[in-house]
Amino acid sequence: MRITSNMMSSSLLNNLNRNAQKMTDTQLQMTTGMKINKPSDDPTGITYSLRYRQELSSNSQFQRNADSASSWLEFGDSMLTEVDSIMQRVRELTVNAANGTNPQEAHDSIRAEVMQLKEQLIDIGNSQLNGKYIFNGEVYDQKPYNFTKTDGSSDTSGVRSLVLDQGKVNYTVGAGVQMDINTSGNAVFGGDEDDNLFAIMNNLDKALADGDLTKISDQLGLIDSRTDKVSVVHAGIGAKSNRLELIQSRLGDLETNLTELQSKTEDADYAELLIKSKIEENVYNASLSVGAKIISTSLIDFMR
Repeated sequence: MRITSNMMSSSLLNNLNRNAQKMTDTQLQMTTGMKINKPSDDPTGITYSLRYRQELSSNSQFQRNADSASSWLEFGDSMLTEVDSIMQRVRELTVNAANGTNPQEAHDSIRAEVMQLKEQLIDIGNSQLNGKYIFNGEVYDQKPYNFTKTDGSSDTSGVRSLVLDQGKVNYTVGAGVQMDINTSGNAVFGGDEDDNLFAIMNNLDKALADGDLTKISDQLGLIDSRTDKVSVVHAGIGAKSNRLELIQSRLGDLETNLTELQSKTEDADYAELLIKSKIEENVYNASLSVGAKIISTSLIDFMR
């Protein structure tokens, strides 16, 4: 087989192009910091890379959901803490009012404070977080305790017949993991029960106005009963908060692990690339040098 100059030139160009392409690919990896810039770079690696990206995206959404759920629980916890404080104050006032040595003027003063505390409890019952009423179940766009009359005062006379929504507000905080984070107002303030918190306030209002010491004393047991029920609800919120902290910690660990796996699959090794780039540059320059010597001879040189 006769080797022609054209064959030598074509072979040289092919080799030069191949060496130049290798050098370009290496320089591209150095520029982007990624060793996979197109699927053909690593067909198997790109499969893992896409999977890691999808899992990281899902994990980020779970983390956002967990943060929102945590905010809801923290807000609910602070509201119940305030309810506890108000009930303690109501109990102190009730014990004081049950003292038979108090004149009616003292009862009137206690009654005025009790009514202000009741208004504060109504405000707590209508608490909103991000525009959502936290004590009205799934119907969080509707005001649960709408007791306001046209003159601006509150009428809680029919409060025991008020049944709030019992639906659960669930947050997805993991693959197949949901948490209900809301609390019904009936569980906190009471429903059709003697120890309904607003009903207790109404009883105190009337008993203080009448100076009925027996009726005033009767409310102490109801206050204690409702306090115990609120404590149970409060403890439930604390338990959910603790579980959510564990979930958030696990999601953080998972993000770290997935990011590390993605980095090992996608990220380039600069030290290795620098050495590889220098070698390929030297090979390319050597190819140019050798090629120049091979094709320097032409037909004119043989005709001299």
